[in-house]
Amino acid sequence: MMSGIVTQVWSRHEGATFGSDVFLVSDGVLPARIQEIAEVTTTRVEPELFVPPQPGAPARRARGTVRSEALYFDQMKHRLPVGVGRDGETVYVDLDFIDGSRGAHISISGISGVATKTSFALFLLHSLFNGGVLRHAHNAKALIFSVKGEDLLFLDQPNSRLFGDQGDQLRDSYARLGLPATPFRSVGFFAPPAPGDNNARPYVAGRTAGVEAFWWTLHEFCSEALLRFVFANVEDEGNQYTLVVHQVTSKLGREATPAGNDGAVSVDGVLCRTYAELVDLVCDLVTDPATMADWAGPAIGVGTANAFVRRLRSSQRSLSELIRGDIPDRPSRRITTQNQQVTVVDLHHLKEGAQRFVTGVVLAAETARKEAAGPGSLLFTMLDELNKYAPREGASPIKDVLLDIAERGRSLGIILIGAQQTASEVERRIISNSAIKVVGRLDSAEASRPEYGFLPAGQRLRATIAKPGTMFVNQPAIPVPLAVEFPFPAWATRHSEVGADTAGTLDGNSAEPAERAFPARVPQPDDAPF
Repeated sequence: MMSGIVTQVWSRHEGATFGSDVFLVSDGVLPARIQEIAEVTTTRVEPELFVPPQPGAPARRARGTVRSEALYFDQMKHRLPVGVGRDGETVYVDLDFIDGSRGAHISISGISGVATKTSFALFLLHSLFNGGVLRHAHNAKALIFSVKGEDLLFLDQPNSRLFGDQGDQLRDSYARLGLPATPFRSVGFFAPPAPGDNNARPYVAGRTAGVEAFWWTLHEFCSEALLRFVFANVEDEGNQYTLVVHQVTSKLGREATPAGNDGAVSVDGVLCRTYAELVDLVCDLVTDPATMADWAGPAIGVGTANAFVRRLRSSQRSLSELIRGDIPDRPSRRITTQNQQVTVVDLHHLKEGAQRFVTGVVLAAETARKEAAGPGSLLFTMLDELNKYAPREGASPIKDVLLDIAERGRSLGIILIGAQQTASEVERRIISNSAIKVVGRLDSAEASRPEYGFLPAGQRLRATIAKPGTMFVNQPAIPVPLAVEFPFPAWATRHSEVGADTAGTLDGNSAEPAERAFPARVPQPDDAPF
């Protein structure tokens, strides 16, 4: 048996010489016949005797068991539904190449706003948590960084389409995949504090209930060596002042002592309650001739120290609300994935430097926690604009963390779901370590890059005109990418899509439904997925 996938189709008049002959054929003047040719890319040959089929041999559309064999679905022990193919049948991905058993990590590429990268990544998480394929799915967690508006602050709310004229059709599209048309049941939301708010209320507009403000205390900033993430730009690593960064980080870890219960610190006998005060003190210690050798380093020149000072002072405006010791501490400010299944960290109000700081600190903390706990329950980390955090050129602390996840995350139980507009601008090792590669609508110039060499020529062309909701999924188990369509989100993706009967939960007028509470609020033992 020889099976394959149709990747390109031609149609022409056999017997016509010139292009205008088609009109003579249609008028019955010139004899000709319509010729249709389909290019089929071979997917499976059983037994493996690579002999071409005889000309004129009958070809038929694969259905049922034959279709499963042609697409290697029969060899997948754990099949995860990811959408439907062009034939309307379910398309699966081998879960072993997602959960770390044989591979890990997912790379999603496409044009912003058209390729529906975030929607597909969320659908994958929904399928993982509710498809019944992932063992111990109730212990699996997802960490999502939101950088494009407040669209992801409503994942726990049903989409209003479920209650409209298209509700039955939307439910049927999920039912065909064996999935419930429901929002995410257990979600925790974190947002930065509102500027100038001494009560540290979350800086959000569309939702006021169920969102916690996050920040780090000055004591945590010093004791946990977080200064390196302030200088997280890839351009920083090639400069001499990075030596000062490491020296100051080490000195703060040794010299800073806690002062009070709000996270303030005392450094060199000076009390610091705000990030601005700490920056002023560090700048004075680095530039003062009496302390410069001790704080900046014995071989550091004045120019290098001043370069460090300029960049440190430039971080005050973006980080002053995130690093502080002037407000009462509360446990709920800490970003953690332990109390809910899905954790959303909203970053869209932060400047780019602050976004890099938060992303780097949270990823480093979760990686350290998973490394200490062992490879038990899975943590799916969803990061958009990956080309900004792990560009192909240069180095940075965040890029080092992402590379560590890409190369060791499989053994730690950390699965990276990275989305980017241009895979050609992302670090090669991150893309190459992604077992599952997904492509949505592509720019024609980007589609010609070698990073998309897994797409046949016909599919590369189709990717440049793909509609929203259509993705090309490449996986190691199948030699040819498959075009899939996934259903419209069953959860609200913006405030206007929140159902009228649940809108009250967003402004604190009613309590969260009890059935949406995570069934395992207490710390769960890490148990292996398989």
